[in-house]
Amino acid sequence: MKALIWVVDDHEMNRKLAKHLLSTEYDVECFESGDKCLEQLSIEKPALILLDVHMPQKNGFEVMQELQANPEWREIPIIFLTADIDHDAEIQGLEMGAMDFIRKPFRAAVMIKRIERVLELNLLQKHLQSEVEKQTAVAEERRKRMEEMSLKMVDTLAVTLEAKDAYTNGHSGRVADYSVMIAKQLGWDDERIEKLHRAALLHDIGKIGVPDNVLNKAGRLTDEEYAVIKSHTVVGSDILETIETLEFARIVANYHHERFDGKGYPTGIAGENIPLEARIVGVADAFDAMNSRRVYRDPLPMDVIRSEMVKGKGTQFDPEIDEIFLKFIDDGIFS
Repeated sequence: MKALIWVVDDHEMNRKLAKHLLSTEYDVECFESGDKCLEQLSIEKPALILLDVHMPQKNGFEVMQELQANPEWREIPIIFLTADIDHDAEIQGLEMGAMDFIRKPFRAAVMIKRIERVLELNLLQKHLQSEVEKQTAVAEERRKRMEEMSLKMVDTLAVTLEAKDAYTNGHSGRVADYSVMIAKQLGWDDERIEKLHRAALLHDIGKIGVPDNVLNKAGRLTDEEYAVIKSHTVVGSDILETIETLEFARIVANYHHERFDGKGYPTGIAGENIPLEARIVGVADAFDAMNSRRVYRDPLPMDVIRSEMVKGKGTQFDPEIDEIFLKFIDDGIFS
């Protein structure tokens, strides 16, 4: 099957000559104006367009602009036709995306060779693009599989943590739920909320590295033991660091024990320098800690919890997030 070539030229003699020279090798259609060419593109697409630079009403550069503006047309190779020896026009055409120039009067051998070269180059580019897309898809699929394996590993660690620490049984899920409630009040979109939910589920993942006798100690912790407990933020960040899709989780694991007044850990950053996701989880985490049974005490009464959260506004907690959570308490959501 012959390739379809369009000749767009306002001079009938040029159209007839081009068709005569090319018809043995290609199917050729001719148009007397750029507008007629553009109209026909809604019906069919040629393999290549020979486009006259100088035409009345709409010149070749203007036609080229419209072709380039349409995603369905911009891949059609263009060769400009011109009688000028104008290097500025050639540069302009090549910068716009033209593949070549053919000068008038046409010389059959030169014209055919240039068309052959452009068609071969265009075919090669399409094959190359197809191969790149194929290899990119393979690489993306491999990346997704690795991400899925990593996520399963982290989820397994989270389940292991739940079994390791009596206090954390159900804690991470509740903190995730409370964090989502806050994010909805802040007007977050669904995608960001989903990322926050997973991050909150994994906020304490670093405790997997804390010895059981320290994690479940009923009495007062020594300074050394407390330092080990505090290290779970950095350990959690290190665990999650290599998983690209868990960047939210890494941030939350590292910063959820920072305080708004800068007296938290591990870095001592303050205020809005603390990532918002971590500030949200920090409030949810603190509430659930007070509202849950610990190895050394029963859950605190809700009025005591509320008083502690009021006391922490602007010191331990982001005041805006703390106010949202206090409203949850006042609305009786946790009663």
